[in-house]
Amino acid sequence: MQAGLREQAQRYLRQHHVMTLASHGEEGVWAAAVFYANEEFAFYFLSSPSSRHGRNLAGNPRASASIQADYADWREIKGVQMEGVVSMLAGKEEEEARSRYGAKFPIVGKLGRAPASIIKALAKVRWYKLVPERLYFIDNSAGFGQRKEIELRTGGS
Repeated sequence: MQAGLREQAQRYLRQHHVMTLASHGEEGVWAAAVFYANEEFAFYFLSSPSSRHGRNLAGNPRASASIQADYADWREIKGVQMEGVVSMLAGKEEEEARSRYGAKFPIVGKLGRAPASIIKALAKVRWYKLVPERLYFIDNSAGFGQRKEIELRTGGS
């Protein structure tokens, strides 16, 4: 059953692009939408370290996130909810994140052809990785309140 659930969640993640990241810092809780690329159940995103969520994560790396579309009918709701730890990447991990992200978002993967504004913006960001400790797949098409936990292996992938 877990194998089918894992594949269903992976298929959902491939079809979506934005995750809402929730963090907590001195100013309180904060949610921010970020584009993501994933490898299994590890999530890569980029952001400015000076953003509110960037500052929050620097002081407290624990975060939660959700990925879902905008549904008009509650019976159609599907999505992913998770909680885990975010780290800022460097070196080989950053290169891997750039590659994975570039495969999903070609404008980032082909910087030689990107507009100058994109290149300038990317020079100001850092790469991050969210490794969930708990992750749930929601599928109301299978019945109201259908939320199943996906067992994560050590390391979050």
